[in-house]
Amino acid sequence: QVQLVESGGGLVQPGGSLGLSCTASKSIASIYAMQWYRQAPGKQREWVAGVMSGGDTDYAQSVKGRFTISRDNARNTVNLQMNSLKPDDTALYFCNAHIPWENPTDYWGQGTRVTVSS
Repeated sequence: QVQLVESGGGLVQPGGSLGLSCTASKSIASIYAMQWYRQAPGKQREWVAGVMSGGDTDYAQSVKGRFTISRDNARNTVNLQMNSLKPDDTALYFCNAHIPWENPTDYWGQGTRVTVSS
């Protein structure tokens, strides 16, 4: 099992930047994928970005070029740097650890809220 705790959410103006962090309760070095999801009010949870154990990254089209995901295995942390934020980025952001060989395969944090508004 792994516990995940997100931090860094808050209120930011459109065009601004915000960094989110997710700290895991154990080493993330061997975790298959660390990911960020988000859920806007009244909408389903959607995938935002992911980083594989080998370092490969991928992004949802809506955030590509604006968000950067990174993992720090030494600190058991995954970060999401968000730039050029838009009101549509307003959501509750969740950290996810995907471990396909375990049961359950997914672990989630409690979420951190990001509000983009003037």
